[in-house]
Amino acid sequence: MLPFLMIKKSSNALLLALGLAIGLSLGLAHGVLADKAALGADLPWQDAHMLAAVLERVKHDYVNPVDDHQLLQAAIRGMVASLDPYSAYLDSDEYDEVKISSSGRYSGVGLELSIEDEQVVVIAPFDGSSAALAGILAGDVIVTIDGVPVNTSTLADTIGRMRGEEGTTVKIGIMRGDNPEPMLFTLKRARVELHSVRAQMLEPGYGYARISQFSETTGDDLTAALKDLRKHNGTPLKGLVLDLRDNPGGVLEAAVAVADTFLERGVIVTAKGRTPDSKFEMDATPGDALNGAPIIVLVNGGSASAAEIVAGALKDQHRAKLMGRTTFGKGSVQTIIPLSDDRAVKLTTSLYYTPSGVSINHRGIAPDIELARDPNAAPALPTNAPLLERDAEVRRALEELKISPMTRPHAATTAAKL
Repeated sequence: MLPFLMIKKSSNALLLALGLAIGLSLGLAHGVLADKAALGADLPWQDAHMLAAVLERVKHDYVNPVDDHQLLQAAIRGMVASLDPYSAYLDSDEYDEVKISSSGRYSGVGLELSIEDEQVVVIAPFDGSSAALAGILAGDVIVTIDGVPVNTSTLADTIGRMRGEEGTTVKIGIMRGDNPEPMLFTLKRARVELHSVRAQMLEPGYGYARISQFSETTGDDLTAALKDLRKHNGTPLKGLVLDLRDNPGGVLEAAVAVADTFLERGVIVTAKGRTPDSKFEMDATPGDALNGAPIIVLVNGGSASAAEIVAGALKDQHRAKLMGRTTFGKGSVQTIIPLSDDRAVKLTTSLYYTPSGVSINHRGIAPDIELARDPNAAPALPTNAPLLERDAEVRRALEELKISPMTRPHAATTAAKL
């Protein structure tokens, strides 16, 4: 691992900057939340009495029998979910999914979701997932799952209902734009193998790299992809299009690794929270894999969380130009805190800030070059068509690369990050 990953937190703590709700990164956090005496001493007795009274009424009067364990688990889940759309109580199955997802593999339909204005909104489908292949888009609103309305008070419920045994199907109702009726999609649940970095040459001297999400291997995957591009080109690259469109985020450390790949020095991201572990700064280390060649970063409303960390760092450090549309605006960091019985809490512990000290939470990052959507655009070409033919925004980014200056002179004494 690169030195900047030695961050100011417990060595076991796991930070999620994107909060991939369908599952993202992780290690184990240490310790316990607090000792029993401290927890009990601070509880307002009136509220504790009210909780006990409500539990008793539900047990006695609810139409179906429920036991204490079931009720208390629901109370814990509701308490955490009420904090924000990204905090959640994870049972053992959910926690297992999160740990699996950190490796870039998970079982599901391949959607990153958020609750916005009491609606379950698609941030982005993952490349190659059943959701992406079916045509679900960023900004779609999920209204039903298997014909039953979604619960807009908790994201975990929606995610849980879309999960299931591999090979089974789930029917999702989507509201899109001004369509008066929901669109129905039948998706097959599958083990998703996420290859988070894809790269190719656009033309001699100019490369393209797309990062679909940030998993534990993304930094190494990008390094390998850039090495292959240089080998294919035969000489150092003249410029790179870095595509972060519809990237829902992921592992914080992976985002830092990607930004550091192109930065010689300076702050990448800072975070502020209430605990010592939630306050940290991550800085770049010497070396630039492109040796100052210009970079255009493509972003849009589906670029969230860890993708925004990369975009914000490269923009604020004047290392790249952003092109596209304003990003999603998820500027919070989640920590996975293990509990007993293989359960955990995913808790928002920090707000992160770009190198210029700006929080992008609920605001997003505006691009340097705005690209408006073209309502009269020609129908998309098949995905097997050449990239420059089927993607007008990549063509525009390449044009900008060709007129962009080096960020610094080539220097034989400067070692690129390899």
